[in-house]
Amino acid sequence: MYLMLLMIYNQDLTLDLVVIGGGPGGYVAAIKAGQLGLDVACVEGRGALGGTCLNVGCIPSKALLASSHLLHEIQKNAASHGVIVDGAHIDIPKMMAQKDKAVTGLTKGVEGLFKKNKVEYVKGWGKLNSTNEVEVALLDGGSTTLRAKNIIIATGSEVAPLPGIEIDEERVVSSTGALVLEEVPKKLIVIGGGYIGLEMGSVWERLGSTVTVVEFGPMIVPTMDGEVRKQFERSLKKQGFSFKLNTKVTGAAREGDVVKLIVEPAKGGEPETLEADVVLVSAGRRPFYEGLGLESAGIELDKRGRIKVDEKFKTTAAGNVYAIGDVIDGPMLAHKAEEDGVACVENIAGKAGHVNYNTVPSIVYTHPEVASVGKTEEQVKNEGMDYRVGKFAFVANSRARSVDDTEGLVKFISDKKTDKILGAHIMGPNAGELIHECVLAMEYGASTEDIGRSCHGHPTLSEAIKEAAMATYDKAIHS
Repeated sequence: MYLMLLMIYNQDLTLDLVVIGGGPGGYVAAIKAGQLGLDVACVEGRGALGGTCLNVGCIPSKALLASSHLLHEIQKNAASHGVIVDGAHIDIPKMMAQKDKAVTGLTKGVEGLFKKNKVEYVKGWGKLNSTNEVEVALLDGGSTTLRAKNIIIATGSEVAPLPGIEIDEERVVSSTGALVLEEVPKKLIVIGGGYIGLEMGSVWERLGSTVTVVEFGPMIVPTMDGEVRKQFERSLKKQGFSFKLNTKVTGAAREGDVVKLIVEPAKGGEPETLEADVVLVSAGRRPFYEGLGLESAGIELDKRGRIKVDEKFKTTAAGNVYAIGDVIDGPMLAHKAEEDGVACVENIAGKAGHVNYNTVPSIVYTHPEVASVGKTEEQVKNEGMDYRVGKFAFVANSRARSVDDTEGLVKFISDKKTDKILGAHIMGPNAGELIHECVLAMEYGASTEDIGRSCHGHPTLSEAIKEAAMATYDKAIHS
């Protein structure tokens, strides 16, 4: 494929589009461009497509969450169903092999989609030479220059460093290192109470770790609806998590196989030393564009270090240079990046690409899962809106009761006058799947009555959504 590209550029031809980055935003943009008939190349330096999400993020973490959940269900819950399993234990190498198999299969799948849609896959690191040239340092040696009418920057994000903490990916790890631990740590400290830290903490807690979460702020997952967050935190504590909120990490020192973490109150006070076998640094992510040559291309950043773009994803560069995904404003979520990619390419192709960021769902893949879309109750209250709230607990849902998985609730927030849905929040079994009924409803401007008057199959978990909707505009039947 490289030879083909080199032949093309020796003939002094220009592609319609070069995408820098092969993660969820970049590879989806490239495939969409191919589907629209554009001549497109995607430059990726990892050596495998899918970016952080597929290789060392969303996908492998979900594989480990599933494996650890299986063990947890067998050890903790199977007996109550009359299923007796003696001696159940985890085989770490086999668990990791299953994870790796899922990742490899999906990355190869994306390569197949590239071939199907005539996307040129260039393995190397891209750099902007100008607003229509990308210089690529090829992974197998040498370099080539790709010329294009349009360029999309889709280089994603990286782990945000924490002052005083050196990550060695052995005892002090990022989420990447937490995915490849060779044994279950007796004590695991997670720095940061966000989605990633709580998910990885769940994996190892289920397998036997004692997990402590150290969070600088006063609450975990601060973007979550307050009422749901309180229930979620109680659930995690019941599982065995402990939390040190309003706590600042000032340093870490490794002594053999022990990490000593120095912490103090966020507002100042006496320091304290915590010990752990492994410390997971999960204090956020930041846009990644090192060595990309943004400044020379005239691309400006905002005050938070993200690439500035207009409503069509166009950067401040003089030419047709665009940016999508984690490097621009908005939630750092794979599915948001995918939507950016499709919309951006549609705009390039002369169509009307658009992303409704008000209906981008967020999901925490712990157990119970937590999923949400739209505004929290705190947000509508702060905006001075007149609103109504409707709730329904899974403990009153027949399917949840029959499978003995009843923790959590569904919560709707709607406009008091029009009943238009402003936000939906679910904590409970399969929340990450259930939320999409709410996403679709909000995309079409639906009211809670629209959902409440739609027939839902029985017995299903989705009936909890119907009941919560009924509780918002009128009254639920089963509570």
